[in-house]
Parts: sequence; C-alpha cells; structure tokens
Amino acid sequence: MISFPMLEESAIEFATPEGVDIPLCIRHSLLFCAHKGILYAIIPETQKITALQLYNKLSLTYPLAHLSVAGFENLYLKFLELKTDLEISKSAPDTSEFIDEELSLVDFIKNSADLLTSEESAPIIKFVNTIFYQAIKRKASDIHIETHEKKGEVRFRIDGALIKHIDLDKNIIDLIISRIKVISALDISEKRLPQDGRTQVKVAGKSLDIRVSVLPTYHGERVVLRLLMQASTIPTLRELGFDETTTSAFEELLQFSHGIILVTGPTGSGKSTTLHSFLQQLASPEKNIISIEDPVEYDAPHVSQIAVNTKAGLTFASGLRSILRQDPDVIMIGEIRDTETAHIAIQAAMTGHLVLSTLHTNNATAALTRLEDMGLDKFLITSTLLGVLAQRLVRRLCSECKESVKLSNKDADELGLPHGLLISHPKGCSSCHNTGYRGRVAIGEFLMVDESVRTILKESEGDSEIRSLMKTKGMKFLSDQLIELLQSQTTSLDEIIRVGVKEV
Repeated sequence: MISFPMLEESAIEFATPEGVDIPLCIRHSLLFCAHKGILYAIIPETQKITALQLYNKLSLTYPLAHLSVAGFENLYLKFLELKTDLEISKSAPDTSEFIDEELSLVDFIKNSADLLTSEESAPIIKFVNTIFYQAIKRKASDIHIETHEKKGEVRFRIDGALIKHIDLDKNIIDLIISRIKVISALDISEKRLPQDGRTQVKVAGKSLDIRVSVLPTYHGERVVLRLLMQASTIPTLRELGFDETTTSAFEELLQFSHGIILVTGPTGSGKSTTLHSFLQQLASPEKNIISIEDPVEYDAPHVSQIAVNTKAGLTFASGLRSILRQDPDVIMIGEIRDTETAHIAIQAAMTGHLVLSTLHTNNATAALTRLEDMGLDKFLITSTLLGVLAQRLVRRLCSECKESVKLSNKDADELGLPHGLLISHPKGCSSCHNTGYRGRVAIGEFLMVDESVRTILKESEGDSEIRSLMKTKGMKFLSDQLIELLQSQTTSLDEIIRVGVKEV
C-alpha cells in the first residue's frame, strides 16, 4: 500500500499550480500547498480515491502528501475563498476591479450596458453579492446602507465599530435596497413603513443567514443587515478568550443540574455567543435543551430554538411557559426583559432546570439589584443564582502599525497609573483597513455565587456595598482588566474609555 508523507500544518503555505482548473480540483477534494519551497498535491484521508483519480486524469507530477483533518479543512476554506474570487471576477469584469480598488459604483454601472436586463447578468445584483462577499471577508457583523440628502453610503460594523466602505449615488442606493427587498421577500413598493425580513446567501460554499431591517427616513430608506453566524463558528468555552480561572469557573458551573446563570453587558458585547458556547458545552443526547431568542442568532445543533414573535403573541414569558411543559433539562432565555419573564425563570431554576439568560447591566453585581427591582425576593435570587458574568469585547490594536506614546499626567492621575507610562496609540495601515485595530479580546467580571457570597448578598444593601465586599474577596473588576490591557499595549486609551473604564 502506498503511503504519503504527513505535512506539518504550521509549515505549509497556500499555493495554486498554473493552468489547473481550481473549481474542478475543489469538487474532487484535490488541493495544493507549498512546503519548504516544494509544491505538493494534498490528498484527503476520506476521499482519497476520488482525488487520486483526478490527479492521474490531469497527469500531474507534483508529489503527493497528507494533512491533518483540521489542516485540510483550513486549506479547503482558502481554496473556496479563491474559487469565490474567481467566480465574481468571471461574472462581472468590473466587479473584481471594484473589490480590489474600491472604484465608485457609478463607474461600475456606466461600464455595464444592461443595468437590469435579466437576473443573471444585472450588474446591480452582482454588486449586492459583492457587498456581502466583502463584508464577510472583512469579518463584519452588520452592513449599513443609508440614504442621505445628496448621496448614499455603505458602512460595515467591524469589531464593534462602524467603518465607511463606499459613497454611492442616491439612485444606485435605491436599486440596492430594492434588490435586498426582493431577496428578503419584502414589499418592494412599500416605502412608508418599517419592514423586517430574512434571507440567505451562499459565499465560499457556505450559506449565511442575514436578518434584514428596512426603515424609512426623511431622505429615503435605510437598511441594516445583520450577518448571523453559523453553528460551525460558535467558539468552545476555551476559545472564548477569557482567562483560565474564569474558564474553569464556567466549566464548574455548567455541571449543576439546576439554578440560573446570567451573562450581562451592553448590546454587542458578545453575550449571545457566550450563551451558545455554554449550550454547546452542555449539548448531549441525554439532555433536552430548548432556547427562546429574539431573534435566533445562531443555528445551533442539538438545541430546539424558538424565535420570539410578538405579533403572534409569542413573547419570552409565554414561550417560557410552553417550554416548561416540554420537559426541558436546560433552558436558554435570550433576555430577561420584564418582571413576568424574571419570575418564570427563577421558578424554573427552583424546580430543577438549568436556566441561562442575559440582562442589560453594566457589571456583575448590578444584576442582583436589577432582579430585585423587577420584584423578585432577595432570598429567591440568592438561592437560585449560580453565577453572573459581565463581559465586554475590547478592540485589539493592530500589531503592524500601533505607535508608542506617553500617557499624559492628567490621564495617569485619573486612572491611578504612574507618570511617564508608555501606552500604544492606533495609527492605521492597509492590514487593518486604516482603523488601527484588528480583532477583539474578551474580558469578563465573574461573580461565582457560593455560600460565602450568598451571605454577603443577603446582608448587604445596594450594589456599591456588594462591590466593596467582593473587592476584598479578590474579585477582578472590568476596570482592572481594562487597565491591564492598556499597560500591556494591547489596546488604546480611547478604547478603554469607550468600553467603560470609568465605572458609573
């Protein structure tokens, strides 16, 4: 039996041989990479025969090799991205130029003879697909398409901040919005009322769910598209990015069969991602897991997901009552918004269910006072609450262009830092699309409710007193972690102020 060498994933480089039909090779799972200057043909473990047949049919002479399953998957995704690039460039000659150089859409449309002659050849359709493709490539979470008095613009939300993508002619924006309405099954003629819809697009071989919101404004309609994540992108507990102590505490909490675990923070702080990571940790054939969300943001395997529909009378509270009649082991509530939902969640936690949910509070200890404000008795809260995580996502400075600057004495005094401290400042380069930031780092303030903490919670009055007592127990606050990120030059002063280093 012929055996092929196994290449080390970290030592390979993405490569494509000249004159080879890439889409054909992808279909037959035959990939290529460079290792120590030599171009190899990579054969998968599972579809070995198919790949070898194509290799022989094409009369290739490149040496054959294997990669690990994860390594092959990563290489396969790179080839899919290349295939998408090729398809876009073939289908619209001007579009590929637009992708690279970001030419104005006006030029793009001027060079296209038929604007809306047919669905297959319409440049506007190809351009909308290109916007989706570029947003995904830049890892945007939202696409904003806005109409102003004299022009329109497209912006992407990347790492929590909105970044302008392109300015467009007002007429073109109308065409783009009409196209988005068509693919989202919305009323194309209705321009006076808000509309909500959903659609799916296929990019790099993967289907992507998109939530669409259309809003009429003074100068015309604006659209916000939320790119919803697939189950494959849900990080594991270890991949969430929290420190080892916090991660171990999560693992300990998730072993409980009943009680309530809360994740708090403002919109866009990663609460839903954390909750879904918890659910994936809990998922098993022996457990019945049901979630109610508004909206369903991840298509999660092994979880029965319900979407809130207030028009039909399906609210968090009514949905939660129905879930309790479905014999659940674990319940995930997208958000505790009102007293009724809070009461049912606490009752569920008391009657032998593990409940996961979110609250909009600034820190972990404020969750306790918020539940009290909703009319829950303190003894019920302390007896059912297992833990509270307050989390934030902080933008990480681009390592290629960040600049070292001296922290001003005024800022140093305000933050309690020594004078003359060197910190980093965002500059902007092509690698980070001139934002100065690349990626985000998760920080979390975790309150684990054990017997000693329950005693503190029962005896203390108010959030500030609880925080003071928890500080003496060694609890690490969000503000402390933000200061550490500033001192290690991981993020900037502006970013820690934006996230909230100065507690209210």
